[in-house]
Amino acid sequence: MHSIEPLAVALEAAAKESPRVVLDASGIAFADSTLLNLLILTHRATDFRVAAPTPQVQRLLHITGVDTVLKVLATVEEAAIDQ
Repeated sequence: MHSIEPLAVALEAAAKESPRVVLDASGIAFADSTLLNLLILTHRATDFRVAAPTPQVQRLLHITGVDTVLKVLATVEEAAIDQ
C-alpha cells in the first residue's frame, strides 16, 4: 500500500511524457483493487503495457477480466516493441 502513491505519480508523469508506457510488473508482490484501478487509469491515458506480471498480478487481471483490456506481455522487451 505504501508504494502505490509513488507508482501512481511515476505512471502519471510517464503518460504525460511518452505515447507508450511499459510497467515492469515482475516485482509486484501484492496486488489489489487499488493497483487495478491505477492500471486502468493509466491505460486510459496512454498506450499502456504491463510486462512480466507476477502470478498474483496475472490472477487479479484474469479474475476481473482486465487482462482482456490491458496489453499484458511476458517480457519488457516484448512490451517495448511496436505492436
